[in-house]
Amino acid sequence: MNMERFDTARPNIARVWDYWLGGKDNFAADRELARTMLELYPASAQMARENRQFLGRAVAYVAGRGIKQFIDVGAGLPTALNTHDVACRAAPGAKVAYVDNDPVVVAHAQALLAKAPGVIALPGDLRDPQAILADPALSRLVSLAEPACVLLSGVLHFLDADAARQVATAFTRALAAGSYVIISVGTGEDNPLSAQYRAAYTAARLYFHSPGQILGFFDGLALVPPGLVPARGWEGDAPAPRLQPRQGTFLAGVGRKKP
Repeated sequence: MNMERFDTARPNIARVWDYWLGGKDNFAADRELARTMLELYPASAQMARENRQFLGRAVAYVAGRGIKQFIDVGAGLPTALNTHDVACRAAPGAKVAYVDNDPVVVAHAQALLAKAPGVIALPGDLRDPQAILADPALSRLVSLAEPACVLLSGVLHFLDADAARQVATAFTRALAAGSYVIISVGTGEDNPLSAQYRAAYTAARLYFHSPGQILGFFDGLALVPPGLVPARGWEGDAPAPRLQPRQGTFLAGVGRKKP
């Protein structure tokens, strides 16, 4: 793969998230875009942190149930509270494949992970699950004949509802029984402010999915209690929390593939 060179003068949304999450792998242009997005929607950084904290709790939950193989699709940079650190704390020897369609992100992640055993970063497009799953490098690390976990964290709102459901279903079908899928999806009201925000969000077009549509992404899976809830309130096997409503949030859940 012909990787692009880093251009520190050009903002990158993965590094914007790294900045919001307290990471160190970001530059002045990334921080400027991050501040612009915060002016348009001040809760952006808080939502990013809540989603990342959910990711950590969900990965720990799944690893605690014996899963030691993880495929993090649309992962961005392995920044603060990253998948492989959480997984390996809960299940020593866990293997993690990070997948992203941005060649700059993949090259940067490969450099960051060069000395991390059992962890790789691969190029791959969320919209083509079969190509991701057929990647020889992934196959050498992860055996789909054994239970595994696919993470679709903060990525399905880049697809329309039908495409998002097809992607989630394709990954679910490829997994062995007893596997898990972790999903979080940004959601909120479609309004003029949202249009400005989406224009600033240079990564891709953003879609607003209803809770019912997001539930459809878990087809073929049994939702772990508390089910589909705001990411900030998800605690595995805990009752659904009572939270104050907010215009924008991440809805999140963990599903287990039925035998």
